[in-house]
Amino acid sequence: QVRLVESGGGSVPAGGSLTLSCEATHTTNSMAWFRQAPEKEREGVASIDFSKNTAHADSVKGRFIVSRDNAKNTLYLQMNNLKPEDTAMYYCAAGGTWKPRFEERDYSYWGRGTQVTVSS
Repeated sequence: QVRLVESGGGSVPAGGSLTLSCEATHTTNSMAWFRQAPEKEREGVASIDFSKNTAHADSVKGRFIVSRDNAKNTLYLQMNNLKPEDTAMYYCAAGGTWKPRFEERDYSYWGRGTQVTVSS
């Protein structure tokens, strides 16, 4: 069983930055960030594998950067130039084989989420 704990969420004005962290109890090959805004479906944001291959959703390319510290079993999401539409609960996910796509079924383990609110 892999446990994931997210941190780093908060409230920032548009144009601001935040860095999310996700600590895992065990090493997994693939890790990802998903987000869910009120009354919207959960969507993939960014993913990374143990070799640090990455994928980012088009909506965040050029603004968000996913990274990981394998020695610390920690996943990060650096978020820059935040927009009000980035407001959501952000979830960390972990799984096995990494694929450059964002499918919830690829991830077996999920954290409880951390809230990000961006004001205009």
